[in-house]
Amino acid sequence: MTTVAAYAAPAAKAPLERTTIERREVGEFDILIDIKFAGICHSDIHQAREGWGEAIFPMVPGHEIAGVVSEVGSGVTKHKVGDRVGVGCMVDSCRECENCAAGLEQYCLQGNVGTYNALDRNGEPTYGGYAQKVVVDENFVLRVPDGLSLDEAAPLLCAGITTYSPLKHWNAGPGKKVAILGMGGLGHMGVKIAHHLGAEVTVLSQSLRKKDDGLKLGADHYYATSDPQTFKDLRGSFDLILSTVSAPLNLDQFLSLLKTDGAFVNVGAPEEPVSLNLFSVIGGRKTLAGSGIGGIRETQEMLDFCAEHGFGAEIELIRADQINEAYERVLNSDVRYRFVIDTATI
Repeated sequence: MTTVAAYAAPAAKAPLERTTIERREVGEFDILIDIKFAGICHSDIHQAREGWGEAIFPMVPGHEIAGVVSEVGSGVTKHKVGDRVGVGCMVDSCRECENCAAGLEQYCLQGNVGTYNALDRNGEPTYGGYAQKVVVDENFVLRVPDGLSLDEAAPLLCAGITTYSPLKHWNAGPGKKVAILGMGGLGHMGVKIAHHLGAEVTVLSQSLRKKDDGLKLGADHYYATSDPQTFKDLRGSFDLILSTVSAPLNLDQFLSLLKTDGAFVNVGAPEEPVSLNLFSVIGGRKTLAGSGIGGIRETQEMLDFCAEHGFGAEIELIRADQINEAYERVLNSDVRYRFVIDTATI
Protein backbone atom coordinates (compact mmCIF):
# COMPACT_ATOMS: atom_id res chain seq x y z
CA MET A 1 0.00 0.00 0.00
CA THR A 2 1.11 3.55 -0.72
CA THR A 3 0.16 6.49 1.51
CA VAL A 4 -1.06 9.46 -0.52
CA ALA A 5 -2.12 13.00 0.44
CA ALA A 6 -5.72 13.80 -0.45
CA TYR A 7 -8.72 15.99 0.32
CA ALA A 8 -11.73 14.15 1.73
CA ALA A 9 -15.19 14.76 3.12
CA PRO A 10 -15.14 13.00 6.53
CA ALA A 11 -18.93 12.84 6.68
CA ALA A 12 -21.98 13.93 4.71
CA LYS A 13 -22.17 17.71 4.30
CA ALA A 14 -18.90 18.19 6.21
CA PRO A 15 -16.24 20.48 4.74
CA LEU A 16 -13.49 18.69 2.86
CA GLU A 17 -10.15 18.55 4.65
CA ARG A 18 -6.61 17.44 3.94
CA THR A 19 -5.86 13.85 4.95
CA THR A 20 -4.01 10.76 3.75
CA ILE A 21 -5.37 7.64 2.07
CA GLU A 22 -3.94 4.28 1.08
CA ARG A 23 -3.61 3.29 -2.57
CA ARG A 24 -3.20 -0.38 -3.47
CA GLU A 25 0.09 -1.74 -4.73
CA VAL A 26 0.50 -1.72 -8.51
CA GLY A 27 -0.76 -5.09 -9.79
CA GLU A 28 0.05 -6.87 -13.03
CA PHE A 29 -2.36 -4.83 -15.13
CA ASP A 30 -2.38 -1.65 -13.04
CA ILE A 31 -1.05 1.82 -13.71
CA LEU A 32 0.15 4.28 -11.07
CA ILE A 33 -0.68 7.84 -12.08
CA ASP A 34 0.80 10.99 -10.63
CA ILE A 35 -2.31 13.18 -10.68
CA LYS A 36 -1.58 16.68 -11.92
CA PHE A 37 -5.09 18.12 -12.17
CA ALA A 38 -8.57 17.15 -10.97
CA GLY A 39 -11.78 18.83 -12.08
CA ILE A 40 -14.64 19.64 -9.72
CA CYS A 41 -17.93 18.28 -11.03
CA HIS A 42 -21.36 19.11 -9.59
CA SER A 43 -21.65 15.35 -9.07
CA ASP A 44 -18.90 15.64 -6.45
CA ILE A 45 -21.08 18.00 -4.45
CA HIS A 46 -24.22 15.87 -4.82
CA GLN A 47 -22.37 12.82 -3.51
CA ALA A 48 -20.32 14.51 -0.78
CA ARG A 49 -23.56 15.93 0.59
CA GLU A 50 -25.59 12.74 0.04
CA GLY A 51 -27.96 14.52 -2.32
CA TRP A 52 -28.28 11.35 -4.39
CA GLY A 53 -28.63 8.98 -1.46
CA GLU A 54 -26.49 7.27 1.15
CA ALA A 55 -22.77 7.51 0.44
CA ILE A 56 -19.45 6.07 1.64
CA PHE A 57 -17.28 8.15 3.99
CA PRO A 58 -14.63 9.33 4.26
CA MET A 59 -15.03 10.31 0.59
CA VAL A 60 -12.32 11.56 -1.73
CA PRO A 61 -14.30 12.94 -4.69
CA GLY A 62 -13.03 13.57 -8.18
CA HIS A 63 -13.64 11.77 -11.48
CA GLU A 64 -12.01 14.23 -13.83
CA ILE A 65 -8.40 13.15 -13.48
CA ALA A 66 -5.41 14.08 -15.65
CA GLY A 67 -1.83 13.12 -14.91
CA VAL A 68 1.30 11.25 -15.91
CA VAL A 69 2.06 7.53 -15.66
CA SER A 70 4.79 6.87 -13.07
CA GLU A 71 4.70 3.06 -12.83
CA VAL A 72 3.12 0.18 -14.75
CA GLY A 73 2.48 -3.45 -13.88
CA SER A 74 4.34 -6.24 -15.62
CA GLY A 75 1.38 -7.11 -17.86
CA VAL A 76 0.50 -3.58 -18.98
CA THR A 77 0.61 -3.00 -22.74
CA LYS A 78 -1.57 0.07 -23.31
CA HIS A 79 0.44 2.73 -21.47
CA LYS A 80 4.01 3.37 -20.42
CA VAL A 81 5.85 5.48 -17.86
CA GLY A 82 5.73 9.15 -18.87
CA ASP A 83 2.47 8.92 -20.82
CA ARG A 84 -0.10 11.69 -20.33
CA VAL A 85 -3.32 10.00 -19.25
CA GLY A 86 -6.76 10.56 -17.82
CA VAL A 87 -9.30 8.71 -15.68
CA GLY A 88 -13.01 9.43 -15.77
CA CYS A 89 -16.08 8.35 -13.83
CA MET A 90 -15.42 4.60 -13.64
CA VAL A 91 -12.44 2.40 -12.87
CA ASP A 92 -13.85 -1.07 -13.54
CA SER A 93 -16.85 -3.09 -14.76
CA CYS A 94 -17.74 -6.78 -15.08
CA ARG A 95 -16.24 -6.79 -18.62
CA GLU A 96 -18.42 -9.78 -19.53
CA CYS A 97 -22.03 -8.61 -19.96
CA GLU A 98 -23.50 -7.62 -23.32
CA ASN A 99 -23.09 -3.91 -22.59
CA CYS A 100 -19.42 -4.25 -21.62
CA ALA A 101 -18.83 -6.36 -24.75
CA ALA A 102 -20.39 -3.57 -26.81
CA GLY A 103 -18.11 -0.90 -25.33
CA LEU A 104 -20.86 0.42 -23.06
CA GLU A 105 -19.10 -0.21 -19.75
CA GLN A 106 -20.92 2.79 -18.30
CA TYR A 107 -24.11 0.69 -18.50
CA CYS A 108 -22.55 -2.53 -17.16
CA LEU A 109 -25.41 -4.82 -16.19
CA GLN A 110 -23.67 -5.65 -12.94
CA GLY A 111 -22.89 -1.99 -12.32
CA ASN A 112 -19.62 -0.29 -13.12
CA VAL A 113 -17.20 0.61 -10.33
CA GLY A 114 -17.22 4.35 -9.74
CA THR A 115 -13.94 6.21 -9.41
CA TYR A 116 -15.08 7.21 -5.93
CA ASN A 117 -17.98 6.49 -3.57
CA ALA A 118 -18.01 2.87 -4.70
CA LEU A 119 -16.63 -0.53 -3.72
CA ASP A 120 -14.03 -2.24 -5.89
CA ARG A 121 -13.86 -5.95 -6.68
CA ASN A 122 -12.26 -6.61 -3.30
CA GLY A 123 -14.96 -4.73 -1.44
CA GLU A 124 -12.68 -1.81 -0.66
CA PRO A 125 -13.93 1.78 -1.10
CA THR A 126 -12.66 3.68 -4.12
CA TYR A 127 -11.14 7.12 -3.68
CA GLY A 128 -11.16 9.74 -6.42
CA GLY A 129 -8.93 12.38 -7.91
CA TYR A 130 -8.63 14.96 -5.15
CA ALA A 131 -5.35 13.24 -4.37
CA GLN A 132 -1.75 13.14 -5.52
CA LYS A 133 -1.74 9.61 -6.95
CA VAL A 134 -4.15 6.90 -8.08
CA VAL A 135 -3.82 3.25 -9.15
CA VAL A 136 -6.14 2.18 -11.98
CA ASP A 137 -6.48 -0.87 -14.22
CA GLU A 138 -5.01 -0.08 -17.65
CA ASN A 139 -8.31 -0.78 -19.40
CA PHE A 140 -9.91 2.21 -17.68
CA VAL A 141 -7.11 4.69 -18.36
CA LEU A 142 -7.37 7.08 -21.32
CA ARG A 143 -4.63 8.61 -23.44
CA VAL A 144 -4.57 12.42 -23.39
CA PRO A 145 -3.57 13.59 -26.88
CA ASP A 146 -0.61 15.95 -27.20
CA GLY A 147 -2.90 18.69 -28.50
CA LEU A 148 -4.61 19.06 -25.12
CA SER A 149 -3.10 20.62 -22.00
CA LEU A 150 -3.64 18.44 -18.94
CA ASP A 151 -5.47 21.11 -16.96
CA GLU A 152 -8.00 21.77 -19.74
CA ALA A 153 -8.27 18.05 -20.49
CA ALA A 154 -9.24 17.01 -16.96
CA PRO A 155 -12.91 18.15 -17.18
CA LEU A 156 -13.31 16.35 -20.48
CA LEU A 157 -13.23 13.05 -18.56
CA CYS A 158 -16.72 13.81 -17.25
CA ALA A 159 -18.15 17.05 -18.65
CA GLY A 160 -16.75 16.33 -22.11
CA ILE A 161 -17.90 12.73 -22.48
CA THR A 162 -21.24 13.33 -20.72
CA THR A 163 -22.19 15.78 -23.46
CA TYR A 164 -20.34 14.15 -26.38
CA SER A 165 -22.01 10.75 -25.94
CA PRO A 166 -25.66 11.90 -26.28
CA LEU A 167 -24.82 14.43 -28.98
CA LYS A 168 -23.31 11.62 -31.04
CA HIS A 169 -26.05 9.12 -30.17
CA TRP A 170 -28.83 11.50 -31.23
CA ASN A 171 -26.92 12.48 -34.38
CA ALA A 172 -26.14 16.12 -33.69
CA GLY A 173 -24.50 17.45 -36.84
CA PRO A 174 -25.10 19.40 -40.05
CA GLY A 175 -28.75 20.14 -40.64
CA LYS A 176 -29.73 19.53 -37.00
CA LYS A 177 -30.97 22.19 -34.61
CA VAL A 178 -29.63 21.49 -31.14
CA ALA A 179 -30.36 23.36 -27.92
CA ILE A 180 -28.09 23.18 -24.91
CA LEU A 181 -30.06 23.84 -21.75
CA GLY A 182 -27.83 25.35 -19.08
CA MET A 183 -24.54 27.18 -19.58
CA GLY A 184 -22.32 25.72 -16.88
CA GLY A 185 -19.62 23.08 -16.59
CA LEU A 186 -21.50 20.58 -18.74
CA GLY A 187 -23.35 23.10 -20.87
CA HIS A 188 -20.31 25.00 -22.09
CA MET A 189 -18.78 21.70 -23.28
CA GLY A 190 -22.07 20.80 -24.96
CA VAL A 191 -21.94 24.08 -26.89
CA LYS A 192 -18.37 23.50 -28.06
CA ILE A 193 -18.92 19.90 -29.06
CA ALA A 194 -22.27 20.45 -30.82
CA HIS A 195 -20.73 23.36 -32.74
CA HIS A 196 -17.74 21.32 -33.90
CA LEU A 197 -20.07 18.45 -34.87
CA GLY A 198 -21.67 20.92 -37.28
CA ALA A 199 -25.07 21.47 -35.65
CA GLU A 200 -26.91 24.79 -35.40
CA VAL A 201 -26.56 25.49 -31.69
CA THR A 202 -28.86 27.44 -29.39
CA VAL A 203 -28.18 28.05 -25.70
CA LEU A 204 -31.18 28.14 -23.36
CA SER A 205 -30.13 29.75 -20.09
CA GLN A 206 -32.00 31.40 -17.24
CA SER A 207 -30.68 34.80 -18.22
CA LEU A 208 -28.58 36.47 -20.92
CA ARG A 209 -25.72 37.01 -18.47
CA LYS A 210 -23.42 34.57 -20.26
CA LYS A 211 -24.59 35.31 -23.79
CA ASP A 212 -21.26 36.72 -25.00
CA ASP A 213 -19.48 33.62 -23.72
CA GLY A 214 -21.98 31.29 -25.36
CA LEU A 215 -21.63 32.94 -28.75
CA LYS A 216 -17.85 32.95 -28.44
CA LEU A 217 -17.82 29.22 -27.67
CA GLY A 218 -19.83 28.40 -30.76
CA ALA A 219 -23.53 29.02 -30.14
CA ASP A 220 -25.50 30.52 -33.01
CA HIS A 221 -28.35 31.76 -30.81
CA TYR A 222 -28.88 32.47 -27.11
CA TYR A 223 -32.21 32.80 -25.29
CA ALA A 224 -33.29 33.43 -21.69
CA THR A 225 -35.70 30.84 -20.32
CA SER A 226 -36.90 33.36 -17.73
CA ASP A 227 -38.57 35.24 -20.60
CA PRO A 228 -41.99 33.69 -21.43
CA GLN A 229 -41.62 34.94 -25.01
CA THR A 230 -38.77 32.45 -25.52
CA PHE A 231 -41.22 29.55 -25.33
CA LYS A 232 -43.54 31.19 -27.84
CA ASP A 233 -40.79 32.09 -30.30
CA LEU A 234 -39.05 28.71 -30.19
CA ARG A 235 -42.04 26.37 -30.10
CA GLY A 236 -41.39 23.32 -32.31
CA SER A 237 -37.83 24.42 -33.17
CA PHE A 238 -35.38 21.73 -32.09
CA ASP A 239 -34.39 18.24 -33.14
CA LEU A 240 -32.56 17.76 -29.84
CA ILE A 241 -32.48 19.50 -26.47
CA LEU A 242 -29.65 18.45 -24.17
CA SER A 243 -30.46 19.39 -20.59
CA THR A 244 -27.44 19.85 -18.33
CA VAL A 245 -29.52 21.34 -15.51
CA SER A 246 -29.43 19.58 -12.14
CA ALA A 247 -32.57 21.26 -10.80
CA PRO A 248 -36.21 20.24 -11.42
CA LEU A 249 -37.62 21.68 -14.64
CA ASN A 250 -41.05 22.23 -16.14
CA LEU A 251 -40.58 19.40 -18.63
CA ASP A 252 -43.87 20.06 -20.41
CA GLN A 253 -42.73 23.58 -21.19
CA PHE A 254 -39.41 22.44 -22.65
CA LEU A 255 -40.88 19.51 -24.57
CA SER A 256 -43.02 22.05 -26.45
CA LEU A 257 -39.81 23.35 -28.03
CA LEU A 258 -39.15 20.07 -29.86
CA LYS A 259 -40.01 19.28 -33.44
CA THR A 260 -41.96 16.14 -34.27
CA ASP A 261 -39.72 13.15 -33.37
CA GLY A 262 -37.44 15.44 -31.38
CA ALA A 263 -35.66 14.29 -28.23
CA PHE A 264 -35.18 15.92 -24.84
CA VAL A 265 -32.17 14.26 -23.23
CA ASN A 266 -31.22 14.69 -19.58
CA VAL A 267 -27.62 14.55 -18.42
CA GLY A 268 -28.22 16.78 -15.41
CA ALA A 269 -29.61 14.79 -12.48
CA PRO A 270 -31.81 16.73 -10.02
CA GLU A 271 -32.00 15.47 -6.46
CA GLU A 272 -35.78 15.85 -6.51
CA PRO A 273 -38.34 13.95 -8.65
CA VAL A 274 -39.87 15.73 -11.64
CA SER A 275 -43.41 15.56 -13.00
CA LEU A 276 -44.64 15.16 -16.56
CA ASN A 277 -47.92 15.31 -18.48
CA LEU A 278 -47.59 12.40 -20.90
CA PHE A 279 -49.46 14.31 -23.60
CA SER A 280 -46.28 16.36 -23.90
CA VAL A 281 -44.52 13.37 -25.46
CA ILE A 282 -47.53 11.74 -27.13
CA GLY A 283 -48.18 14.84 -29.20
CA GLY A 284 -45.40 14.98 -31.76
CA ARG A 285 -44.00 11.50 -31.02
CA LYS A 286 -41.34 13.07 -28.84
CA THR A 287 -38.71 11.29 -26.79
CA LEU A 288 -37.83 12.03 -23.17
CA ALA A 289 -34.52 10.33 -22.48
CA GLY A 290 -31.44 10.27 -20.31
CA SER A 291 -27.78 9.59 -20.92
CA GLY A 292 -24.86 8.76 -18.69
CA ILE A 293 -21.19 9.04 -19.52
CA GLY A 294 -19.62 7.16 -22.42
CA GLY A 295 -17.71 3.90 -22.59
CA ILE A 296 -13.93 3.79 -22.64
CA ARG A 297 -13.73 3.57 -26.43
CA GLU A 298 -16.08 6.52 -26.90
CA THR A 299 -14.28 8.56 -24.24
CA GLN A 300 -11.02 8.14 -26.14
CA GLU A 301 -12.86 9.14 -29.32
CA MET A 302 -14.07 12.29 -27.55
CA LEU A 303 -10.56 13.21 -26.37
CA ASP A 304 -9.20 12.75 -29.87
CA PHE A 305 -12.08 14.82 -31.29
CA CYS A 306 -11.38 17.69 -28.91
CA ALA A 307 -7.65 17.60 -29.70
CA GLU A 308 -8.34 17.50 -33.44
CA HIS A 309 -10.52 20.60 -33.18
CA GLY A 310 -8.20 22.36 -30.75
CA PHE A 311 -10.33 22.84 -27.66
CA GLY A 312 -10.55 21.73 -24.05
CA ALA A 313 -12.64 23.00 -21.15
CA GLU A 314 -12.82 26.60 -19.98
CA ILE A 315 -11.27 26.39 -16.53
CA GLU A 316 -10.44 28.27 -13.36
CA LEU A 317 -7.39 26.72 -11.71
CA ILE A 318 -7.54 26.63 -7.90
CA ARG A 319 -5.48 25.46 -4.94
CA ALA A 320 -6.67 22.50 -2.90
CA ASP A 321 -7.42 24.72 0.08
CA GLN A 322 -10.02 26.50 -2.08
CA ILE A 323 -12.14 23.37 -2.68
CA ASN A 324 -14.84 24.19 -0.12
CA GLU A 325 -15.13 27.73 -1.44
CA ALA A 326 -15.33 26.34 -4.97
CA TYR A 327 -18.22 24.06 -3.97
CA GLU A 328 -20.23 27.05 -2.79
CA ARG A 329 -19.40 28.97 -5.95
CA VAL A 330 -20.56 26.04 -8.11
CA LEU A 331 -23.88 26.04 -6.26
CA ASN A 332 -24.15 29.78 -6.95
CA SER A 333 -23.28 29.33 -10.66
CA ASP A 334 -20.18 31.43 -10.04
CA VAL A 335 -17.63 29.64 -12.21
CA ARG A 336 -16.68 29.97 -15.86
CA TYR A 337 -16.83 27.13 -16.42
CA ARG A 338 -15.02 24.39 -14.53
CA PHE A 339 -12.91 24.52 -11.40
CA VAL A 340 -9.74 22.44 -11.70
CA ILE A 341 -7.57 21.63 -8.70
CA ASP A 342 -3.81 21.89 -9.05
CA THR A 343 -3.03 18.73 -7.11
CA ALA A 344 0.53 19.88 -6.41
CA THR A 345 -1.12 22.08 -3.75
CA ILE A 346 -2.64 19.14 -1.82
